[in-house]
This record gives sequence, structure tokens and C-alpha cells, in this order.
Amino acid sequence: MSASLNTSLPLEYQSEQSRMNILGFWIFLGAEIVLFATLFAVYGVLGGNYAGGPEPKDLIMIKEVMIQTILLLTSSFTCGVAIFEMRRNNVKGLITWLIITLLLGVGFLYMEIMEFNHYVHLGATMQTSAFLSSFFVLLGTHGAHVALGIGWATMIIIQLLKRGLTPVTARKTFIIGLYWHFLDVVWIFIFTFVYLKGLVG
Repeated sequence: MSASLNTSLPLEYQSEQSRMNILGFWIFLGAEIVLFATLFAVYGVLGGNYAGGPEPKDLIMIKEVMIQTILLLTSSFTCGVAIFEMRRNNVKGLITWLIITLLLGVGFLYMEIMEFNHYVHLGATMQTSAFLSSFFVLLGTHGAHVALGIGWATMIIIQLLKRGLTPVTARKTFIIGLYWHFLDVVWIFIFTFVYLKGLVG
């Protein structure tokens, strides 16, 4: 209804329904924070139990991890540029920067899969130790979220191509942007408390 529109707000916030959906997604992210906090807590408890298997410093390939980090953090920047272009009502720029974001995300995911494959070839599997079980579950959960984000954003790009920029597509784009930034924040914690701590521990 037009009475619920507020054209002084950004497009994604102009309808009451969109504002409620965005608020609901913030609540969902709160639940995701609880999920990852639990996984970090499990890793904190079990991360020192190696059961005679490899320790973090025996496995971590810091060069590859740094590349993963650069890819994901850069994708957060390009996602921010996409939202900026959306606010300028530049659909072509929005889609272009979203595609760049997804390509960076795919690169990150590919390198993570290769990293896991390398560990398995070294005999470091989930069954090897409590450390590796908690390690693979934490990183695997984050990786699964990245894969979900890539698929989700791809569908939004298709909608933008078909429908253009509307209050609905703007809201969906804004929400996937929030989700993507959340994944980047989680990765910063993984990089710090799993990889860096593992190297110096």
C-alpha cells in the first residue's frame, strides 16, 4: 500500500514489508552468531587434543590461507561497492560488482576445497583427532555458508536481470549483502583464532 511507503528512505527500506524482512534477517544473523560461537567454543575445548596426529603447525599452509583471506575480504569490499551502485540506481554497476563478488567467493571456496583435499592426503581427517574433527566442522560450516551465499546471490542476479531494480529486488540484494559481510567477519575470527593461533601455539 502506498501509505506504507517512505520515499525519503533507501529503496530497500521504503515499504513496511521490506523493513520487517530486513529486521527479521538481522534476527536470523543473531542465531547464526550463536551457531558459530558454539563451533568456536567446541574448537577451543577440543583444539588441543591431537591424539598423536598432526598439529596445526604441521598442516597450515599460511600462503594459501592468506590468499583465501585476501579473496574473501576483497569480496566484502566489492559487495559494498555493489550496494553503493544500487543506491545510485545503477543496475548495470550493481550486477557487475555482484558478479565480481561471486567470482572472488568461488575462488575462496575452490582454495578451501583444495586445502581440505591436501589435509586428507596427509592423513589428517575428521576421524584422526578431536582437533581435526572440530577444525573441519568449523571451517566446513563456514564454507557451506559461502556456497549457499554464492547460489543465493546468483538467483538474485537473475531476478535483477529479469525485473530490474525494484523495492523487492533491492531488499533481497541488501539482505544478501548483510549475509556476505557476516561471512567475512566470521572468517576474520577463523583466520585469527584457528590459523594464526595454530601457527604460534
